[in-house]
Amino acid sequence: MPVAFDSTGTTVKKHRKFEGMSTSSHRVTGLWLVAFALLGLGIVQVYSSSYIFAIESRGDGLFFVKRQFLFAGISFALMGMVAFTPFRLIQKFGWWLWPLAGLGIAATFVPGLGIRAGGAARWINLPGSNVFEPAELIKVSLPLLLATLLTRHHEWLPNAPKWARWSVIGLVFCAPLFLIQKQPDFGTFVIATFTLFAVLFVFGMPWALIGAMVAVAVPSFYVLVMRVPYRRARVEAFLDPWSVSDTKGFQVIQSMLSLRTGGFWGAGLGEGQGKLFFLPEAHTDFTLAVLGEEMGFVGIVFVLSLYGYCVLRAFQMASQAKDDFQRALAAGLGTVFGLSVVINTGVAMGLFPTKGLTLPFLSYGGSSAVMSGLLFGFLLSLERAGQDRLRSHL
Repeated sequence: MPVAFDSTGTTVKKHRKFEGMSTSSHRVTGLWLVAFALLGLGIVQVYSSSYIFAIESRGDGLFFVKRQFLFAGISFALMGMVAFTPFRLIQKFGWWLWPLAGLGIAATFVPGLGIRAGGAARWINLPGSNVFEPAELIKVSLPLLLATLLTRHHEWLPNAPKWARWSVIGLVFCAPLFLIQKQPDFGTFVIATFTLFAVLFVFGMPWALIGAMVAVAVPSFYVLVMRVPYRRARVEAFLDPWSVSDTKGFQVIQSMLSLRTGGFWGAGLGEGQGKLFFLPEAHTDFTLAVLGEEMGFVGIVFVLSLYGYCVLRAFQMASQAKDDFQRALAAGLGTVFGLSVVINTGVAMGLFPTKGLTLPFLSYGGSSAVMSGLLFGFLLSLERAGQDRLRSHL
């Protein structure tokens, strides 16, 4: 479209601003489309990976997919609600999700309310035979807490001595993470730690401080992993799964066999064999192996590309943000989402020790689906805040 130039160049500047708004609008639309695609793929994937198992265990082949359809609907509704919430409200009150998540973690230790399975107490009972995993809310709320602490910590107890203020901040931050470690849920603890480092890095914290934190974290991780027998066994099984092929190495071996069987194009949707009771947790933690067997290398690349787009957009928002809160929040959300994908994918491919983390949107589970929708809602709200900033400069 022709553009009229005036002596001051005002028309050119306005035209460029409109171009920037158009690009931002397209990116918001892109995130919505990706979210919708992942939710739809998740329903299809749960149907394919759980049908036989559901017949044997529940007497209804559609048991899990019907529940996943409900979870996807709640996730999408929550995503939209958060996306259209005024960003100033998120900035002011969003951090309260962290203590709420902490209370949920504490509730897992209450007899009759918490559920213990596989040696861990990570779930709480909900009405209607439903359960909730508070650790999923911990992962989503952590970026909000970090963004608030880095930009508004001086508002906390302004009249109190500095040591008292930082003691309260430390208690608020560390108490839920301590309870996470006591459940135990080492995967969430790892994601929280890496998210902290990522946000501090993006926020421009001094290298000396980050280096000191790393110096403390590395030996701590060694103690938490190698000095705990079951975690040490997982690491040893990761290094040589074939030596314990009937116990600790069974899952990852079956996962790698499924991926190898899929080849480049896959066996076809619904044609995988690994889900026929060869691959444990086929519709939850190892759903990527089922997808790889049925849709092949092409299917995995497509799904990982959708995830990659979301993470890239989050870090682009962090780099382009004019506000420190938005920068820290975007970096934190991108790190949480990206690490969840990387860890689950790495476990399925035998690149990391076995860890029970779901694949966002694709794995069966209400907690994971709904909290992934909440995380996406915050990303979409950040995009809208960027659009509002552009409009205000017109």
